This record gives sequence, structure tokens and C-alpha cells, in this order.
Amino acid sequence: MPIIARKRLVEFWQNHPEAEVLLGAWFAEARRAQWQKFADVKSSFKSVERVGERLIFNIGGNKFRLIALVDFQRRSVLIRFIGSHKQYDRIDAAKI
Repeated sequence: MPIIARKRLVEFWQNHPEAEVLLGAWFAEARRAQWQKFADVKSSFKSVERVGERLIFNIGGNKFRLIALVDFQRRSVLIRFIGSHKQYDRIDAAKI
């Protein structure tokens, strides 16, 4: 699936080098994916959660959180947020 806003991932791992391998793996998996529904995402990423229209991915054993909008009809992923678990706790995932 095409991933929109990859730049957010790159900017994040430039400031948090320990996240580069983890986010790179997430990106590669999501890019190869052919998700048609939430259950397909769940089969790729067991710890993914849904909050409204957004999907919350736990990265690195919940060290990082990635929020994305997945448009199953258009087959695309828009990255809305990437941050530490602490940063995630300070936002409203349903509105970001």
C-alpha cells in the first residue's frame, strides 16, 4: 500500500536512532500489505488497535506509537503521528 508522510518516520528516527530499524520494518511490512479490512491489518500487526478511524500501532514492544489513517478503498496509509509512548499519552489519538 502506498504510505503517505514517510517523511514523518524519517524525521522521527533521525532524532531517535533506536527507532530506525523498528520503523523501517513497519514501513516495509505496511508497504507490501494488501489490506482490505481491519482484520487484515490485525493479521500483520497483532498489537494494532482501532480508535475511531485511526489505527494505533505499537512499535518496539510499545516503546513507540504510530497513528495512521488507512483508507481500505483507496488502498493507502496516511501517517498522522509517531512518538514515544510518553508523547502518545499527551495527545488525543482520535483527533490527531
